[in-house]
Amino acid sequence: MSGDAPTVDLEELRSKIAALGDSIKQLKSSSEPDTTAIGTAVAALLEAKRSCEYPSIHRESSTSSLSADISIVSCDCDAPPLLSVAKNNGGIGVDGKEWQEPMTKSQKKKAEKEAKRKALEAAGGGNQVSEANAAKKAAKKAEAKAKKAAMKAAAKDGGGGPPAAATKAPEAQKQAAALPPRPMLTKSRLRPNQISFNPNVSLEDRPVVALTVAILAGSIVDYELISDHTRPGCALGLPSGNGEVSGDLAMARFIAKRDGGGSSSALLGGPSEEDAAHMDQWVDYALSVSKFGLARRALSVQRTLDSVLVSGTYVVGHAISLADVALFAALGFPASDDARAGIASILPGGCPTLRWVDTMARHPAVAEAAQLASNVARNDEAALEAGRESRLRHDAVPPEPSGYLHVGHAKAVLLNNYYARRYNGRLIVRFDDTNPSKEKDEYQTSIIEDLAKIGVKPDVVTFTSDYFETIRLYALSMIENGLAYMDDTPQEQMQDERMKRQNSKYRDQTPADALKYFELMCSGSDEGKAWCLRAKIDMTSDNGTLRDPVLYRQNTTPHHRSGTKYKAYPTYDLACPIVDSIEGVSHALRTTEYDDRNAQFMWVQKALGLRRVRIQTFARMNFMYTVMSKRKLTWFVDTGRVTGWDDPRFPTVRGVSRRGIDVDALKRFMCSQGASRRIVNMEWSKFWAENKKEIDKYAKRFMAIDKKNHAELTITNAGDGDEYLSTEYLPKDPSFGKRLVRTAKKVLVEKVDTEGMEVGESIVLVRWGVVKLTKVEDGVIEGVYDPDGDVKASKRKISWIADVPENVNVVLSEFDNLISKEKLEEDDKFEDFINPDTQAETEVIGDPGLKTLNENDIIQLERRGYYRVDRPYMGSGKPLMLIMVPDGKTKSMSKLDGKLAHR
Repeated sequence: MSGDAPTVDLEELRSKIAALGDSIKQLKSSSEPDTTAIGTAVAALLEAKRSCEYPSIHRESSTSSLSADISIVSCDCDAPPLLSVAKNNGGIGVDGKEWQEPMTKSQKKKAEKEAKRKALEAAGGGNQVSEANAAKKAAKKAEAKAKKAAMKAAAKDGGGGPPAAATKAPEAQKQAAALPPRPMLTKSRLRPNQISFNPNVSLEDRPVVALTVAILAGSIVDYELISDHTRPGCALGLPSGNGEVSGDLAMARFIAKRDGGGSSSALLGGPSEEDAAHMDQWVDYALSVSKFGLARRALSVQRTLDSVLVSGTYVVGHAISLADVALFAALGFPASDDARAGIASILPGGCPTLRWVDTMARHPAVAEAAQLASNVARNDEAALEAGRESRLRHDAVPPEPSGYLHVGHAKAVLLNNYYARRYNGRLIVRFDDTNPSKEKDEYQTSIIEDLAKIGVKPDVVTFTSDYFETIRLYALSMIENGLAYMDDTPQEQMQDERMKRQNSKYRDQTPADALKYFELMCSGSDEGKAWCLRAKIDMTSDNGTLRDPVLYRQNTTPHHRSGTKYKAYPTYDLACPIVDSIEGVSHALRTTEYDDRNAQFMWVQKALGLRRVRIQTFARMNFMYTVMSKRKLTWFVDTGRVTGWDDPRFPTVRGVSRRGIDVDALKRFMCSQGASRRIVNMEWSKFWAENKKEIDKYAKRFMAIDKKNHAELTITNAGDGDEYLSTEYLPKDPSFGKRLVRTAKKVLVEKVDTEGMEVGESIVLVRWGVVKLTKVEDGVIEGVYDPDGDVKASKRKISWIADVPENVNVVLSEFDNLISKEKLEEDDKFEDFINPDTQAETEVIGDPGLKTLNENDIIQLERRGYYRVDRPYMGSGKPLMLIMVPDGKTKSMSKLDGKLAHR
């Protein structure tokens, strides 16, 4: 030991340590603790206690009393500093107590227990105590076991808790009674893959993280969002149907593992264990800060993230992960401009975290998740609104060129067109030409023409036949991966097996055999005709479309586009999901009749690893007294009961166009039905009433008189020469201009209008004026024109035309329903309900102004109704042909009823 080492008083050392301890207590008890000062003080205390500046204390005296003089020397041993002090101070530490090695709480407890045991042994009662303790433990274990058995029995009988005998004490019973009853675990109300949340909570309390992860994993199309006002949080129905998982982050983790590629998914940090650990750490951190206010949360996240984001775009790795989404949700999921502005007002300008917030907010998956979470569930437009934000909107209309478009198809086309235009998307019209036996160039051409008729211009027109080779390669990959097999089971037997849910004998066929038979089928040989390709899905499924559907079959009919290149063709069930994905379709609108096939559509895309497509379903358009089936409509054409696919009695686009439908009215009517899933049978009267509102705005007014049932009226004071009066084409809108109307001494009027006429009565000739009758006898009617007559006072207002050679011969056609039954049932034979009287014609004499009309002009014959020009006037031998346009009324407002009840 160095003789010149400085000495220090032991009391002084104790005082210093005590003073440091007191200062720490004072700092902590302050109303606003200074964490920096506390940290400094704690460090000083530890330095005083443990630093090697106080390694050993040398006793100068050999007596038992402590010396006032102690020497500070360098540490010359491996013992801890305080132990060195104690060893050099007779085993006494600086606190004046006997030195003991520092122990943890569990070590202290063990030491105390050991000390008690030794004391008992010294007293001679160790074995008895051990036996008593063992007996006590055994009794306790038996009691717990009995209690558990009793609770199980009670739960089985429907009880909610343990029997009274199992309770511990009256005090425990009293405390338990004060608590609310424990809820029984019940089966989830959610169906598999349903995501439920309360629409009344804020955005950050909705499943935004889970939705974002599902979108990133490409599986959002598998989930159905529903609202539940009674649910405090959000939950996901497990795919197995066995319960649910609650909480946004728990749902997100489950979706990432199931749909994102397992625990090694990039969403969960990737295959690196370190990155996965970092991801878990950030998610836990996001959860921990979520209990604070927004400002504190934002600043905490910013201080933590800034150093991480200095050299990276995302929190973990090089792509967005669950960590990013969880932290973004912790900031309130600021996907909107207003929310981002709120965060920006809290964080320092230009900080890396603010840049990260902007990056996250602009991410398409985040934008779509925010939109989906913001909309009330069961709103079919929620997903479409999401498409609007992410600019992923594409629609596909896949008509089969096996017939002409009808109004049901028109609804699908117009809805697709409406959504594509509204959400800045792209409208794809694709011809699903996979069945050469039914398809013709005629149908394909007519569909393009009919789309133009209703004002739909697709952004691109494609054909499934363009992808035949690609689809064939996908079919081969399904065979090679054991997802499909070849089958030559007769059709009737196959249907029976599917109904009975029996596997085909070929289901376990080897890929090698399947490939051999696939090539045989594609060869077009008679031997290969019996074979078809079937998907290997689930023959036990309640959904019949999943019981190994047919995906490919032979057809040697030459294709109208590819000729004889292929001898086998994919079914719609295989082709549609493949081509939808390849063409970039994000939303496919399908009628509810395909609901069962949607699961099949999803299976194909998932099995082939294709980009997923969202399906939006809507109800098909049905009309009363009408058949929409192309097969049934073809029957009417082939049997000559109609003039063709454009017959005005047909529900085809060409038929209703020839009947006089206005394109704007058609669009408005179809879009007013929306994407509702509710199937209704529409009345044609509503369809035509909407049309009448539109055509009434521009239908020019003319007059015509029945050629057979008319009468002559002589106006004695009218001029004999060429005299005309000027009248407006459209009284409601003078901008349409005026026309000249010929007047004469003799005019023709409807015979039905003359019934009950009396001498002295004043009648009104529409557009001319008042005539006072002077003679009504034996079919002779005369009168005088009264230029000062009161038009409003006259009750009888009739149409007329001058009896002049320039008048026009006109044929009026009107039509009725082809079917006499309002709604045909599935087992009805439509041939038994054919309406025998569906067309009537009336010859009339029209005023000379009708000669100026062109084909497709819409006019109104005053007091008769609206008409479309089917053929213009082409001379006396080819009269003007007009087709009555229904106005939604079953009876005319005038006496001039049509022959078919004005329908």
